[in-house]
Amino acid sequence: MNELDFSAFLVSRVCHDLVSPLGAVVNGLEVLEDERDAAMRADALKIVASSAAQALARIQFMRIAFGAAGSAGAELDLGEVGRLVTGLFSGSKITVQWQVPEVHWPKDWAKLLMNAALLAADCLPRGGVVTVTAGADAAAPSFRIRAGGAHARVLDEVEKAVRGEANSTIVDARGVQPFLTHKLARALNAGLVLTSGEGLVELVAG
Repeated sequence: MNELDFSAFLVSRVCHDLVSPLGAVVNGLEVLEDERDAAMRADALKIVASSAAQALARIQFMRIAFGAAGSAGAELDLGEVGRLVTGLFSGSKITVQWQVPEVHWPKDWAKLLMNAALLAADCLPRGGVVTVTAGADAAAPSFRIRAGGAHARVLDEVEKAVRGEANSTIVDARGVQPFLTHKLARALNAGLVLTSGEGLVELVAG
């Protein structure tokens, strides 16, 4: 896959993740425009507020995890990274347990952590708990992410992408995020390992 295809898939993934909440905002505003019943208007306002907050959380997360926010060599506060990760899943079937020390990590290590957390959550189709732990030594970043829940699983194409074996086989925007995780890990020589068992998926790096 060349760089043009990779960037196109990644942009498609961003758009895919924003379509649902932004569509709900538009639908809620249409209800507000036409509806006169106070209870219906109140419900529509709740939908608009909730969907707008969800869209904002996704944009804030993807700006760091997928984008180039911050200057080269910048460090990121893992407390803020934790806020972005937990905010991404607020109101969903995913519960995030962020057990990470208050340290600053190099930007690309923080991006890897965010993408690994997202990948773990995507392995929980019926919801569950994502537990994120990290080492306290900012000079030698390391983390362990465990995703547990009913029917937790790793799709074959995801496992191949994380190992770097999906370079020419990604056929949709959803498959590009695990491959991005692999590219980040490889660039950092992070030794990212993905394992899965009954009801549990684990990612370890560092």
